Amino acid sequence: MKTLMRKTAAPLAAALAWLAGLGGLVGAQETAPAHPTTAPDPVPALLPGLVMPALAANPEGDKPRDPLPDPLGYVPGLNGGTKLDLQWPVPADARSVNPDGQDAVSMEELVNNVAHNKVSINMVWVLVTGFLVMFMQAGFALVETGLCRAKHAAHVMATTFLVYPLGMLGFWVCGFAFMFGGYFNGPVAIGWQPPFGQGLQLLNGEFSVELFGKSFGLLGTKGFFLNNDFLDSSVFALFLFQMVFMDTAATIPTGAMAERWSFKNFMLYGGWVGALCYPIYGNWVWGGGWLAQLGVNFGLGHGHVDFAGSSVVHLTGGILALVGSATLGPRLGKYGSDRKPRAMRGHNVPYVLLGSFILAFGWFGFNAGSTLAGTDNHAAIIAVNTMLASAGGALGTTLWLYLTARKPDPTMICNGLLAGLVAITASCAFVSSLAAVLIGLISGVLVVLSVNFLDQVVKIDDPVGAISVHGVCGIFGTLCVGIFANGSYGAGWGGVHTLFKEGAIQTVLNDGTTEALRKYAELTTAGWMDQGVTGIFGTAFGANYNDRGQLTAAFIAVITNMLFVGISGFIWFKVSNLLFPLRSSRQDELDGLDRPEMGVEAYPDYHLSDRTSPPVQ
Repeated sequence: MKTLMRKTAAPLAAALAWLAGLGGLVGAQETAPAHPTTAPDPVPALLPGLVMPALAANPEGDKPRDPLPDPLGYVPGLNGGTKLDLQWPVPADARSVNPDGQDAVSMEELVNNVAHNKVSINMVWVLVTGFLVMFMQAGFALVETGLCRAKHAAHVMATTFLVYPLGMLGFWVCGFAFMFGGYFNGPVAIGWQPPFGQGLQLLNGEFSVELFGKSFGLLGTKGFFLNNDFLDSSVFALFLFQMVFMDTAATIPTGAMAERWSFKNFMLYGGWVGALCYPIYGNWVWGGGWLAQLGVNFGLGHGHVDFAGSSVVHLTGGILALVGSATLGPRLGKYGSDRKPRAMRGHNVPYVLLGSFILAFGWFGFNAGSTLAGTDNHAAIIAVNTMLASAGGALGTTLWLYLTARKPDPTMICNGLLAGLVAITASCAFVSSLAAVLIGLISGVLVVLSVNFLDQVVKIDDPVGAISVHGVCGIFGTLCVGIFANGSYGAGWGGVHTLFKEGAIQTVLNDGTTEALRKYAELTTAGWMDQGVTGIFGTAFGANYNDRGQLTAAFIAVITNMLFVGISGFIWFKVSNLLFPLRSSRQDELDGLDRPEMGVEAYPDYHLSDRTSPPVQ
């Protein structure tokens, strides 16, 4: 031990000495003038092989340097505050940044510090919550694999894994540009600013058409391949956060179409959904397109409002799952000669429960992260509403199963929890805690009824219940905004300011004119209160009035999604079938898709008897 200490003491002492020397350099920089006229001596290299560069001299003396020209064409440093915000190691010591050298902090400097910190906090919030949403993919993989039979386990797990890179690359090529290329031009509240940087001004291209004297945004036109014209931290942060949302929608059909979907055909789908189908509808809602403009164009509430994706993410994935499953047909043996469904049980219930917990954890990033701002304290309310709805969903399913089936199937309870999460996703920011619980309870019953209806009446085979969880409850969740929203959040959402005073209502639309700004300032100064997003039962949950237009906008969004995504998905599955067969061969499906399609088995050391599968006729 003593020998070891002698061997390590010298290098450690050298490292500490070097750090002390570096600290002395930093301290000297903090107290010295900002731009010395002569270069200081370089710090000696106390560690072998390490050379500290000399600080360059400023030939202009104490005059502050101008920032280098920015190749993107907007003011340098705009995305982080100002050109000075990286020059102060200790913000309270202003001598290194104030041009006059006074030992005082200017108001401009304080503002720049605050602005920079706000942008940084929001940036970190968006990134971390995006990482949480990305981890939800592990939850989907466990849930879907556990609900399928063991002989297909590697194949099912591989689809939920590979859809992540396939969808991401499609989103990178053109999906992000189509969805958010015109993000900055969308309808917003008066005084709105991008939460994590002015660099989002780069996303200002939207293809629109004029109908009925109104502009209808259809498709973004900027940001393809995230090329160097968009090499900005705020644009890249938005890409990351929105990409993982796309991936959630993309993976929903992998569960509904499991155990018979050809892997080669699936690979084509993975690129297509991230590049075209999901981004186009997403542009109409989150990219400032025509559904978001229903409020400013036609007075329908605040336009279609989907806070975190009941329609954009879950309904889109659910409709694709419905169309794909119907086109693909049921698994071999699912329906007997009497056309009655037969049970085909999943092989790993613990997988399903563990995956559901992972999804519930990631949903905090999904919903609360959609504030896009760590400085928005409403995130706490969103997170609690999300939890309560999931609890209501799980309880609603459990009670309904006790009433109808006498025993609560754990896998169905998991689907109940997920149904509550899907249903609260659109309205999580706009409802009370009581409404969140009600939404969860209703969705928990709704998912059981839907699973049985699709299985027994419509004869659509969905091994994991994805159509019911994401599609049916996605519809319900989208409508919940127009039903339960209580006006506590979202003032000015969609460019619509609805002001209330003593029973009277006035509306101010943010059309960018000085007249709108003047009217809004006069009304708010006179005591008019700007109410947020409100539904038809808003007053029952604390709102000042009810808004029928919000429910109408939600209904239009649901019908639009079903038509656009449904037709697009049907065409895609038919066309892609011409390139690679949509369905695996009969023998491969009977034997299990692991070995014939993937080349490996999920459980090579175990003899899989497949004893729970019904006989195939």
